Amino acid sequence: MQYTEVDADSDPLSPTERIAVTAPYGQRWPGLAPGKLFAAEPTSFAAEYAVHLTAQNPDMRLGLAAAGRGADALAAAGWTGPLNYTNDTGEIAAVLRSWEDRFGAVVVGVGSADLYLSIAAPPSTLQEALHVAAEHFAFCPDNIWQNSHPYTLAAYAERLVGLNSWEFWWDRRTV
Repeated sequence: MQYTEVDADSDPLSPTERIAVTAPYGQRWPGLAPGKLFAAEPTSFAAEYAVHLTAQNPDMRLGLAAAGRGADALAAAGWTGPLNYTNDTGEIAAVLRSWEDRFGAVVVGVGSADLYLSIAAPPSTLQEALHVAAEHFAFCPDNIWQNSHPYTLAAYAERLVGLNSWEFWWDRRTV
């Protein structure tokens, strides 16, 4: 996992703390988490989450994009959200396609550096959630480094168990 490897001179964490961030995996990539059976049609979860999301964020507006799959809508619309992380929205779409197939993920909202997904088949155990958390860390390290405390996969994974929405936020700083 590239986000466990940093310059030792500028790292605020000790080697033990650094490995603890991605425990139980350390610097070993565990591979993709297995898919799950959908509890219901993914679009039904998406509709419910959209109602919740717009109630929480009344300034959000509806957007439409011509795309064969929901996961491709971001690239089709020209979304450039995680610029400090990747300039290739196709990479983001590829991950979303995989989550669409394995977890019933549906894009429900985007912002300048935010992404909101509804999830029809979330992890139901901590072990499943740890595996998913490793994917989230590779996809959006800021979810762990800046939106989680303590900054560990295990702490983040605890929040994923049974959660029917995943939110991602990339820091807007430039690299």
